[in-house]
Amino acid sequence: MEIVRIGVVGAGAMGSGIAHVAAQSGFQVILRDVTDAALDKALGRIRALDERSVAKGRLTAEAAAAAMGRIQKTTAMERFAEADLVIEAVFEDFQVKQDVFTQLDRICRPEVIIASNTSSMSITELANRTGRPQQVAGMHFFNPVQVMKLVEVIRGYHTGDATIATCREIAHRLGKETVEVKKDSPGFIVNRILMPMFAEAMLLLEEGAATPEEIDKAVRLGLNHPMGPLTLADFTGLDVDLNVMEYFYREFQNPKYAPPQILKRLVRAGRLGNKTGAGFHDHPPTTTPGGKG
Repeated sequence: MEIVRIGVVGAGAMGSGIAHVAAQSGFQVILRDVTDAALDKALGRIRALDERSVAKGRLTAEAAAAAMGRIQKTTAMERFAEADLVIEAVFEDFQVKQDVFTQLDRICRPEVIIASNTSSMSITELANRTGRPQQVAGMHFFNPVQVMKLVEVIRGYHTGDATIATCREIAHRLGKETVEVKKDSPGFIVNRILMPMFAEAMLLLEEGAATPEEIDKAVRLGLNHPMGPLTLADFTGLDVDLNVMEYFYREFQNPKYAPPQILKRLVRAGRLGNKTGAGFHDHPPTTTPGGKG
């Protein structure tokens, strides 16, 4: 089946980024969120990025306008009946994702592939909420989608070869490189490596071995990473990091995945509105990110 129209569920940073690159690559896009306000905010982010690209001569005003014209916003899940492939990009809450997959399976045409942008959760379990497990896969993009080149394509237990081939082809048409995760294991490749590194950096800080700046500097200069682990943890969102680590710990029952206490304290402080205690650094990162989605 020819993929002409891509549906994206969720208009946050990841969903709007996927919609943006898909529209720029010539696909018609249906972008859905629960409120018009969330959708307008997402389209505003896309316009701002395009305006900067036009100002720098990287994009023509005509091309930017054409891409924006290919994005249709909606609050109605039923619009995905028109989609040829749907990518779920809602918050990393397993129950929410399961509910989305149940709805998509009811709405989408039988031949349509449903993919998840989850950064860590089981594709097999999501597929089990549908009547089409052979057509469910993971397509894990990285943040910011417009910059990061990798897409992890994840095979669930029942995922068919044709589904994997289509997902890789679409990712390549979006200008991305792909790796195939052949076994549905929590965290896939990147986050399986990244989360223990985050935890170790946090434990060093908790022990008082070094300051956040020194830990990040050591990793940047000693390991040639573009961004230190604590800066990257701040960038990706400490609440997301905590959710992923807790999920890993439940799945593997291995203490190396247990979230450090300092992370739990910072997340609680952020939830209570104590912004001064809600990150490892006093200022937001300014380096181009090089980590998880």
